[in-house]
Amino acid sequence: MSAIVGLVLAAGGGRRYGGPKALVRHEDGRLLVERAVATLRDGGCTRVWVVLGAEADRVRAEASLGDATLVDNSTWKSGMGSSLRVGLAALADTDASAVVVLLVDTPGIGPEAVARLLAATPPGAAALLTATYKGKRGHPVILGRDHWPGVTTLATADVGARAYLVAHTDQVQGVPCEDIADDTDLDVPPE
Repeated sequence: MSAIVGLVLAAGGGRRYGGPKALVRHEDGRLLVERAVATLRDGGCTRVWVVLGAEADRVRAEASLGDATLVDNSTWKSGMGSSLRVGLAALADTDASAVVVLLVDTPGIGPEAVARLLAATPPGAAALLTATYKGKRGHPVILGRDHWPGVTTLATADVGARAYLVAHTDQVQGVPCEDIADDTDLDVPPE
């Protein structure tokens, strides 16, 4: 077990945005879900999983995601925590030792940030890293397989891995990324 794979959380309905962010076209012309998959691949993840929910059939029809593995979250309305749980469950039978988690609505994060986190990741399944921005934890996040059960237990509503990371602060390695990325998420459409 030595592979670090990518996981895009792209299931949300984008209530405040006016529709699923996975289907939002970024200024570079790509859908946000396409951009997120490319970010993980170009950053060094050879395999990528994408958790879909709202408008999943439309995302499948409109997005060009190559060989990414698509996973459906039937409970996507309950929040990001359920998507993280579904994604980690889908990875349970793989050889992945860790996963790089990226949110679909953070287009300011590019492959450089993913590559930096991967370069800082120790071998094995105990990795627990987050990108940091001026000392504040952000995305992407790397979760070693040893942490998946605990993350799954605490991932509820829109919390994702945050509660687990707070509970295990002493184990979290921060990797400064403010010089190469911006993890601001898109909450509302630009005016």
